[in-house]
Amino acid sequence: MQDLFAALALVLVIEGILPLLSPSGYRSALQSMLQQDDQMLRKIAVGSILAGLLLLYIIKS
Repeated sequence: MQDLFAALALVLVIEGILPLLSPSGYRSALQSMLQQDDQMLRKIAVGSILAGLLLLYIIKS
């Protein structure tokens, strides 16, 4: 359970880096994402999930 909370904390840290370093770039990325259709957002999400699972598998093995 401690690993889960550590992972969630790391996600929050990583998510905060871009808006801290480049607020305008972050805003631009969000506007670009808002223009994507649902199908494309789902494909990006699936790709991100699969990449995360693969990385987790590599790290844990």
